[in-house]
Amino acid sequence: MNTRSSAQSGARSAGRAARNAGNNPHLKTLARVGYAVNGLLHGLIGAIAISLAIGAGGGSADQSGALGQVAKSPGGVFVVWTIVLGLAALGLWQVLQAFLVPGSDPKKVWAHRLKEIGKGVAYLFVAGTALTVALKGSANSSQSTSSASATVLGLPGGPVLLMIAGLAVLAIGVYFVYKGVAQTFTEDLAVPSGTMGRVTVGLGVAGYVAKGIAVGVVGILVIVAGFTVDPSQSTGLDGALKSLAALPFGMAILVLVGLGLIAYGLYCLFRARFARL
Repeated sequence: MNTRSSAQSGARSAGRAARNAGNNPHLKTLARVGYAVNGLLHGLIGAIAISLAIGAGGGSADQSGALGQVAKSPGGVFVVWTIVLGLAALGLWQVLQAFLVPGSDPKKVWAHRLKEIGKGVAYLFVAGTALTVALKGSANSSQSTSSASATVLGLPGGPVLLMIAGLAVLAIGVYFVYKGVAQTFTEDLAVPSGTMGRVTVGLGVAGYVAKGIAVGVVGILVIVAGFTVDPSQSTGLDGALKSLAALPFGMAILVLVGLGLIAYGLYCLFRARFARL
């Protein structure tokens, strides 16, 4: 009985600590900065995708390519360090929120927790990419994705594991599309009234659908890599966007997806202001 009481007391203490950290006003401010810089990155990725579609070059259409563009601009290194700080804070805040999920159904609570933790890990991963760029001046997300795929393929049952991972990524892409079409993302916001609210929602719809398409193609490439046992097929977001260009009317599709990613970037700026934190 004492052991159970001690465990419950420890859980309550941990919960209070997470709640206090999650409600820290400075962390919340940095989390809003994280949303803003995430918007900057998506806007740049969208612009790079469009430049690729029209044959104007543009480099890698992913986080490392966007960060490289920022780093090369005047004062860019300071912006990159701001991105590192903002996304790291946003990732930490997201993980903390996972342990503050209310509810009486353990399965639903843990499903929600895993989703929030997944978001946090994704932000922390991009923060790590930004840190690499800040320290070394460049990074290669596509090469990192291929290396990770090669590692998985080297495990027992690696091809199956990689295909399962690809299916999971594809499911995330489908979820993003659903989130945009159903406008469930508005639950994360204190949507303003009037024209500002309509613009925010419109950008969110276009942005989530475009991001879902891009993430879904990443998942398909990972599945192909597992099926063919060829890690070079798993090329991340840059390879996914470039593969769209190979489709019938691919250039037009890539431009639309690029515009959608820019819309998502603008939506993130609105989210930085109106997010429920």
